[in-house]
Amino acid sequence: MIKYCVYSLLFFSTKSFCQFKVSFVVTDNSMYNATQIFAVGNFNSWNPSDKNFELVKTKDNTWEIILPNIAKGDYSFKFTQGSWQTVEDSLNGAERSNRLITIKSDTSFYFTTLGWRVIDKPHNHTASKNVHIVSDSFYIPQLHRKRKIWIYLPSNYTTTNKKYPVLYIHDAQNLFDDFSAPFGEWNVDETLDSLQKQTGKYCIVVGIDHGGEKRLVEYNPYNTKEFGKGEGEAYTNFLVKTLKPFVDKNYRTKAAASSTAIAGSSMGGLISTYAILKYPTIFGSAGIFSPAYWIAPALENFAEKIMMKNNNNRFWFYCGGKEGFTMMADMERMQKIISKKTNNTSVTKDENAKHNEVAWRKNFATFYLWWVKDF
Repeated sequence: MIKYCVYSLLFFSTKSFCQFKVSFVVTDNSMYNATQIFAVGNFNSWNPSDKNFELVKTKDNTWEIILPNIAKGDYSFKFTQGSWQTVEDSLNGAERSNRLITIKSDTSFYFTTLGWRVIDKPHNHTASKNVHIVSDSFYIPQLHRKRKIWIYLPSNYTTTNKKYPVLYIHDAQNLFDDFSAPFGEWNVDETLDSLQKQTGKYCIVVGIDHGGEKRLVEYNPYNTKEFGKGEGEAYTNFLVKTLKPFVDKNYRTKAAASSTAIAGSSMGGLISTYAILKYPTIFGSAGIFSPAYWIAPALENFAEKIMMKNNNNRFWFYCGGKEGFTMMADMERMQKIISKKTNNTSVTKDENAKHNEVAWRKNFATFYLWWVKDF
């Protein structure tokens, strides 16, 4: 039964929609039964311990929650036991893809969990010897916070006096080390160890940890009603005015924009787009994986105004066909805006791919080879 209809901004766009009552019922078949379960997804800013989305255990040992006011649409989510370290896994301990549902009416969904990360599966450190920690508490003066910074140095860094192009990537927890990656790592280090030997194209990679619960605002330059004041401008200023000068001073880098790239996925793809548009003389290329443009529609207007004709900046876009929502359409629309101002755009699509680290790991090598082909 339809509860009521409203005009509002919820999750992705401003439009008329109806809200429905939805229930989740979970049977926990894991080896070590859950002590608490939370639903975490795009309906609650991917907060793994949101009390408003905590399930209640019933007498028949299932877990349930009733969500009374959910708008019609597609949703992506997982279950956790209160943190990303205890997110659900598959039966064999492997990474589990996001669950996807479509809401069209009042309904109940039934799920089964088979395992929990960390609890059921120990994670080992997998970072290669070329990965180093710059600092566990690198100060961000623009945001008055500290953050872990990683760096990948090419295998020949200590045996030559060469200078290297630099790639800056967000969400560093997921780049190098399975131990810190709740959804699996990108294998950036292993991929580069192999590709650089094959191609002779070497680079430095700087990884910046995301800010946990601050991620959605740090990676968004615009304010939103749902998530609050955007801090993306301050975060981008940190990259340009604090982190990059530090890296250029302390490592042998090619500091010019033509040798400097920025990349990220989802919200990281959004802030990478903003960064290269805002600072085209700092970042010459951008790897934009599955960008979450839905949260920042004003970025399209920014792109229309800021881009200069015949510039030398390069844009590599990627999106999967099963990411849901308007991800593919949003990416294509942004690419068309930018391609009117520059011929240096490339689009990679995978019609069967979902919105996850598996897809971004698979496509990282394609992006890297595109970026370094002219070096």
